[in-house]
Amino acid sequence: MASFSLTLPATRVAVAELDPVFVGLGRAVVAAALAVVVLVATRTPWPGWRLLPRLALVAAGVIVGFPLFSALAMRYVPASHGAVIIGLLPLATALAGAWIAHERPSRAFWWSAAFGSVVVVAFAFWQGGGRPQFADALLALAALAAAVGYAEGGRLARTLGGWQVISWALVIAAPIVLVPTLLAADARLATASPAAWLGFGYVSVVSMFLGFFAWYRGLAQGGIAAVGQVQLLQPFLTIFASAVLLGEAIDPVTFVAAALVIAAIAFGRRTA
Repeated sequence: MASFSLTLPATRVAVAELDPVFVGLGRAVVAAALAVVVLVATRTPWPGWRLLPRLALVAAGVIVGFPLFSALAMRYVPASHGAVIIGLLPLATALAGAWIAHERPSRAFWWSAAFGSVVVVAFAFWQGGGRPQFADALLALAALAAAVGYAEGGRLARTLGGWQVISWALVIAAPIVLVPTLLAADARLATASPAAWLGFGYVSVVSMFLGFFAWYRGLAQGGIAAVGQVQLLQPFLTIFASAVLLGEAIDPVTFVAAALVIAAIAFGRRTA
């Protein structure tokens, strides 16, 4: 979760100078190359064709959906704003866990999670001047995509192992994401600053690969809905990182909204 909290600030730095499609999908190309090295070095056998649809679902959620939608959104709103909208992710992960992994959290959990979601929507309207922004829809789609990828990946990790899940999902997705990545590669690659490439490197190596080693293992061991609520700390960490790394001014309303979301989901996690 801590490694994921820097994803939006790093993405915003990268898309300021690089094409958002290149950033959103290109990170998977880099991570897939790392996955191949790890799989070959460990002589990990192919898990079988029967798992291909499930690995494809993981890839669609966390390798294509979330990175692409969030990279596009970061062209329009600050990372701190995106952090609170992504506060929908714990609720979405719990819903996906109930749907995909058949988990059954308590009624109190769902009520508190619903309250947190209402706060997130209200915050989006406030920041958008009384109307939703295009970026909010992109961030909501990113959260839904990530939730499905988290739930299916956590379920697969119970038998396959966390790092194997993300590694094989990356290998499967590589041929698909390579083409649009190459098409999005333009003259900006030669003129981008070291900061932009550092942001791209972070989301490629950490957000897209190494972070999932611990994340999927945690979901497998502790339950998707319950462990997914650890993400309640992510908005605060992202907002703090945005202020330190990007110099973004933090609206007090952002802190209030993030605090309410975190309090709601924290209470729900205690009753999960």
